[in-house]
Amino acid sequence: MGGGSSRAATSGVRRAGPWRTDADDPLPATLAGIDALILAPTATPAALPLIGPALAAEVPVLALGDGARLLARAAGPDRGGSGAADPLLGGADPLLGGAGAPHGFRVGASAWGLPDPDEAGCEVLRRFAELVAGRAETTATRAFFTPRAAAWEERFAYQTPAYEAAVARMRLRPGQRALDLGCGSGRALPALRELVGPSGTVIGVDLTHAMLTAAARAGRGGPARLLLADCGRLPLAAGAVHGIFAAGLLDHLPRPDGALREWARVTAPGGELLLFHPSGRAERAARHGRAVSPEDPLAEPNLRPALEAAGWHLAAYEDAATHFLARARR
Repeated sequence: MGGGSSRAATSGVRRAGPWRTDADDPLPATLAGIDALILAPTATPAALPLIGPALAAEVPVLALGDGARLLARAAGPDRGGSGAADPLLGGADPLLGGAGAPHGFRVGASAWGLPDPDEAGCEVLRRFAELVAGRAETTATRAFFTPRAAAWEERFAYQTPAYEAAVARMRLRPGQRALDLGCGSGRALPALRELVGPSGTVIGVDLTHAMLTAAARAGRGGPARLLLADCGRLPLAAGAVHGIFAAGLLDHLPRPDGALREWARVTAPGGELLLFHPSGRAERAARHGRAVSPEDPLAEPNLRPALEAAGWHLAAYEDAATHFLARARR
């Protein structure tokens, strides 16, 4: 990571290394591949086009000196405050919390401004680097889905009947509690509500604010509660739910085995997990111009032992041309 001294004086931290304006790198058109932004003390308004999308996608931002003033300008008057708890990481503010912390402000859960960078020192930079590394997968997910969220419902509305048919395969009863993990715009939420009835509970969980906004805009905040959370670290008690629906999720997670264990933890004995996709594995692989990988975590020889090790029993497995479905019991 590093700050530049010319043009926008901004750094975009990528997995392959930093982007720096003082090295005459072009301003990136999107946040794809960028794990964090650093607005240096000499930042100019040329950096503003990147700050708004970074705030929307919760890409970590550290703004120093004039960069902090640009961050405040981009965030507007309601810019949050220092020392608040992080809704995903929990505890005190990871940069500004604790004794001897520098004076600064926070915007949302992922951006910090330090008007006096000399006060920050290496400690804040070290904390920021740790935070960026710990959030790399989360940042990549949000940077991908945030700009697509507004059109997601319209683009995939035709799949809603397939989602409804898949949910109907779950053995949920009125009064029970159900989760839709990685709910996106919430196509499965009304069908889950039908199963558990008015006395039951339905929660749609997603990692991306913009997706939950799309779900609310589509009217899915009525049938369900919408929760911002990491599906690998759910803020739920053990045995809290009776059924989990997860569409197009498991094979995109960095640690699918850990996710299956976490989902088993929050599911009561006898509860169900339904993994679904509205197209089969072969069709999806062909769509991306590749063959089905034997390492695919959804392949039955991989999925069955992973489920068993996590505390699930695979009761049904279908990998058809028109859909993928795996139903497991806790």
